[in-house]
Amino acid sequence: MVTNETFFFRDRAPFDQLREALPLLMRERENHRQIRFWSAACSTGQEPYSIAMILDEEARRLAGWSVDILATDISEAVLATARAGLYNQFEVQRGLPVAHLLRYFRQEGERWRVAEHLRTRIRYRAFNLISDFSELGRFDIVFCRNVLIYFDVQARAAVLDRISRLLPADGLLVLGSAETVIGVSEKFERHPDFPMLWIRRGAAREQRVPLKLVAGA
Repeated sequence: MVTNETFFFRDRAPFDQLREALPLLMRERENHRQIRFWSAACSTGQEPYSIAMILDEEARRLAGWSVDILATDISEAVLATARAGLYNQFEVQRGLPVAHLLRYFRQEGERWRVAEHLRTRIRYRAFNLISDFSELGRFDIVFCRNVLIYFDVQARAAVLDRISRLLPADGLLVLGSAETVIGVSEKFERHPDFPMLWIRRGAAREQRVPLKLVAGA
């Protein structure tokens, strides 16, 4: 059984903390200037578009960087909606600030379509979270939100284990507000500075530079 419940900037805090953590990730990647995001179980696209809006607002900081957003879901039907980026009035009123609606959408009749430059930034593909992850490559930030709650404990642990193998030492995992790794997996722990984000257990001690926000970054 799957559910497609989603909305823009759901549980706002993780998105705000992602924005704060972004300079730290960039500092550690200055040599190759590339960041990869994965929105797992992306449903009808509100989550990856929320990520894309944050990155667009940080465009000046990210000038010259390669930023890749992969969004996956098991359902081809919801992926078709996500690719189209066309939402009704109720959907754009859920979590989306008015300023973002005016900046990143255009009205088409009674619906609103995401701006083309955001739609083209996201790659969509069908993918089952119980599959092998190795074909996806490595990611710096993984959003796997509000989906693990529908798995049993053994399946949750297996998914988290596979995600941990995709992330570098300072990579970030973003879970839903009702989700936790506690009692499920020992692969992750809360980020010491951003409590809504998760990092690989022991990762903070692996870093050459402590994971602390630099003033003025």
